[in-house]
Amino acid sequence: MSHTVVTTTTTTRSSSGEGFLNLGYTRSVQGLLKIAQVVALLIAFLCVHCARGWTDYSAFRYFEVVTLWFLIAFLIFYLMYVFRLQSKIPCINWTMTELLHYGVGTILVFIASIVAAVKSGGLSELEAGSAFGFIATFLLAVSIWTSYKVTCGSQPTSASV
Repeated sequence: MSHTVVTTTTTTRSSSGEGFLNLGYTRSVQGLLKIAQVVALLIAFLCVHCARGWTDYSAFRYFEVVTLWFLIAFLIFYLMYVFRLQSKIPCINWTMTELLHYGVGTILVFIASIVAAVKSGGLSELEAGSAFGFIATFLLAVSIWTSYKVTCGSQPTSASV
């Protein structure tokens, strides 16, 4: 009796994993959060920067520096993931680096927003900048939560033998 064995191999390629751009990241939760953070920080910065009649220059300069710094930092992170640059430098733990930036950014933007709200003096531009600062703070806190879930995830609590 003779037996014939037929083996079939199927190869499937995913277009999202190859190429120069990672367009899947732009539609992911992390990508959309980064876009929302950059937009909120940009609006907050522009509201305070374009306002006239500041009552406390040091407070609003601090607000501008903090919002502009984290706007640029998160824009760089976004572009880095879209262009897959994080895979070119594997010696850096990018998830932990982002988590650190989110933590520091949340605290500093929150402080700057409180100071801007207190020192606004009834100017609607400054109040709007402060409000968008609080929105950015909330978005940064959400990013901390999602980064923490990705970094730490659900760890097994006991080993089964």
